[in-house]
Amino acid sequence: MRAVVSRVSTAAATVDDEVVGEIGVGLLSLVGVGRQDDVAAARALARKIHELRIFAGDEGQVSAADLGLPVLVVSQFTLYADTRKGRRPSWQDAAPGEVAEPLVDEVVAELRRRGATVATGRFGAGMRVSSVNEGPMTLLLEV
Repeated sequence: MRAVVSRVSTAAATVDDEVVGEIGVGLLSLVGVGRQDDVAAARALARKIHELRIFAGDEGQVSAADLGLPVLVVSQFTLYADTRKGRRPSWQDAAPGEVAEPLVDEVVAELRRRGATVATGRFGAGMRVSSVNEGPMTLLLEV
């Protein structure tokens, strides 16, 4: 699994002019699922997102878990695009929707089990995702 994680001061996912997920200070996590991914990978990714030490604390870098910050999770199959050849991305490495959706749901569930407040986009919907990136700080995570 892959995630692009940004430290944000605000982030929102909108579908058809309706805000379906929104947070203030926290993490925006765009999550992609590959064909070989499973529940263990989803749980490991959630743990990595939650414990990623990219916030300033009194004694050094701390995580969203340490600070009790929320996470906005948005599914993004395009993270598995293969752009090495030509100008048209290939999606062959991305998991199909029926495989990917439960694994994105498992990332959300694991974050919640860990005590995180989680907002989400809507799987498979055309979304507008907005954010104010702090830092800027954006990282690619893979498990």
